[in-house]
Amino acid sequence: MENLQNKKWWMYVHNDLRELLTQSRFLIDNLKKWEVDKEQRFQDYAFIVFPAAKAYEGFLKTLFFDMGFIGKDDYYGKRFRIGRSLNPSLEKRFRSNESIYDKLVEYLGGYELADTLWDTWKNCRNLLFHWFPNEKNAISFAEAENRVMDVVNAMDKAYEECKIKGKR
Repeated sequence: MENLQNKKWWMYVHNDLRELLTQSRFLIDNLKKWEVDKEQRFQDYAFIVFPAAKAYEGFLKTLFFDMGFIGKDDYYGKRFRIGRSLNPSLEKRFRSNESIYDKLVEYLGGYELADTLWDTWKNCRNLLFHWFPNEKNAISFAEAENRVMDVVNAMDKAYEECKIKGKR
């Protein structure tokens, strides 16, 4: 993983979000050494992804606020849900008021970024941090490392395509 401080969006994100991303990076770097001993593996490495997923949530919320997709009440409040707003299957009756997915599609003239942001949210946050009795969502170290990279890549893509440089 390249140095996060070299990312174009690094100074755009809040300090606490940079710290969370640094934590995921620290866990990857240190557990990579520890992982060499095959007898000391964890059953699930989702904990590596959690700080990055939390930073992703903050990044998206800030991005959507800076783009005018959400207002101060949603940005500072506790009720706005990133997953709901990015869900391309959100019920029609909620779409006009709550769908950031639709706003992104309209703003960019296509589905690619909206789908990337949704897929990253779903795979790097929702599926990892919810438990279902008939599903095993445990991930390996390599999968955790890939999921953190998915978060970083989604942030790269969003920052570049939404052209939000200098808004904060």
